[in-house]
Amino acid sequence: MAKPLSLPLYERVSCKGIMIRRTLDVTVFCLLLSLLAYRLRSLSNQGFTWLLAFLCESWFAFLWLLNLSTRWNPVEYKTYPENLLLRSLELPPIDMFVTTADPVLEPPLVTVNTVLSLLAVDYPAEKLACYVSDDGCSPLTFYSLVEASKFAKLWVPFCKKYSIQIRAPFQYFSAKSLPPVDGLSGFELEWKKMKDEYEHLCRKIEDAVHKLTLGPHSTEYAVFKNIERDNHPSIVKVIFENKEDHSSCLPHLVYVSREKRPNHPHHFKAGAMNVLTRVSGVMTNAPFMLNVDCDMFASNPKIILHAVCLLVGVDDEQECAFVQCPQIFYDALKDDPFGNRMTVPFTIFVGGMAGIQGPPYAGTGCFHRRKAIYGLPPNHDFDIKDCKILEERFGKSTEFSESVAEILFGSGEKHFPCDISSITGSACRVANCSYENNTCWGIEVGLTYGSVTEDVLTGLRIHTMGWKSVLLMPSPPAFMGCAPPGGPVSMTQMKRWGTGLLEVLFSKHSPILSAFSTKLHFRQALAYLQIVMWASRSIPQFCYNMLSAYCITTDSQFLPKHWLYGYLGCNHWLVVEMDQG
Repeated sequence: MAKPLSLPLYERVSCKGIMIRRTLDVTVFCLLLSLLAYRLRSLSNQGFTWLLAFLCESWFAFLWLLNLSTRWNPVEYKTYPENLLLRSLELPPIDMFVTTADPVLEPPLVTVNTVLSLLAVDYPAEKLACYVSDDGCSPLTFYSLVEASKFAKLWVPFCKKYSIQIRAPFQYFSAKSLPPVDGLSGFELEWKKMKDEYEHLCRKIEDAVHKLTLGPHSTEYAVFKNIERDNHPSIVKVIFENKEDHSSCLPHLVYVSREKRPNHPHHFKAGAMNVLTRVSGVMTNAPFMLNVDCDMFASNPKIILHAVCLLVGVDDEQECAFVQCPQIFYDALKDDPFGNRMTVPFTIFVGGMAGIQGPPYAGTGCFHRRKAIYGLPPNHDFDIKDCKILEERFGKSTEFSESVAEILFGSGEKHFPCDISSITGSACRVANCSYENNTCWGIEVGLTYGSVTEDVLTGLRIHTMGWKSVLLMPSPPAFMGCAPPGGPVSMTQMKRWGTGLLEVLFSKHSPILSAFSTKLHFRQALAYLQIVMWASRSIPQFCYNMLSAYCITTDSQFLPKHWLYGYLGCNHWLVVEMDQG
């Protein structure tokens, strides 16, 4: 029998059927080139439609080349959390971030379910801390979390006692869920009791939404009195604290609402994430951080163990700056008419990036190495222990500077703090809107500012420093979220993505420039180039689609007479789009 320390924590394997896919991809690319050569040879004898078709098809062929380069060597990672538990090494602490911004667009009950699913994961509670960022500064969100923490004292032990798979209560007690009929009377009684408790929690939150009543202990919410959403001081409140002498199995639960002032930019989600990074650094300072959106609940209770296998199992930390899990939705429309599921991009395209330098940061469902977020290259050999240098880079907070030094140069043996209520004052100071002035936050430290798609930009910056990332696709899925409900919402989201990606393309962080001036791998740069050009594809696609209508109207033609070229000209752009989701 193998010794526990010799058992692997993960395995990197090539995807099946790679040779068949490569052959098909190269064949399609050769056909595209032959079509372009045919058009170019006949260009002088044709009119405007032939030229426009040639330009559009040249663009499609270029996209196919980028796609071919990216997915040439896709890989998968298999993790073995059971081997991790056999090792005598102490499990590392994890700070978990949940971000929400609007209690109307993102109902508190949705956020509560996400938080409950994280509090109930299969990981030592004394090693976890959950931070909820409320950019709406809503007393309703705070009240919901307080009430959820009371329910969690019943829900978490219930889940772990009976090894419940789905740990978001709204999914577990959904309309499709029926009471157990397996004859286990004890479980059946507890199941019914738990459902009643959850329904009671829902009623309390719904009553608070409609009646604006926050329960009998209204003094807890005095800080929210007469507060303005975009003009208020920083608020940090410890909702639940897992103390050493406490018998509860719940992790720390902390509410954070960063300071906002009208004359200070807040940088949207990137700013909120940077505040959570600093607040958690002062309070718990775990070496790894998980961030999820408020509507992405943990659907795999062992997901943290899976991620830790990769974060601590690599021989060189350079190989794993962050672990990205795919976004999977539980309520997408039938046949996914708006492409919200993004199944093909994550399984094929992002899987191809995993074989180069790693997947991009997707903004949610991601485990970060705190050292990488702090903007240092892997295996750095320069000394920034000097307090003045730390303050210039990370801000003027002695407590936070000490936490940074602990992460960068510490032994890693620091115990996860239990008494965090006493340092909320220091946490509030690093959450002030003026804290980042004259520092490297948003530039070289934390999530990068300058684009509404801060996730892609931050992942690109991390890769340019030489770090690699890992794609984790466990079964069952790590996280599941709520898909946009319809066309207008989907279009608004895609417009935001398209705008942000173009901001990256035409910025100093453009992958075109980074390929020659940083440690970004050339094929990784091509993959990022395809991502940031996503919105620009609509122009040649629209023109190509309009060619048929134009030719019918003018009694002309733009398709080659040969049946093979004609078929390829009509359908190859569609093949590209279907292949990319």
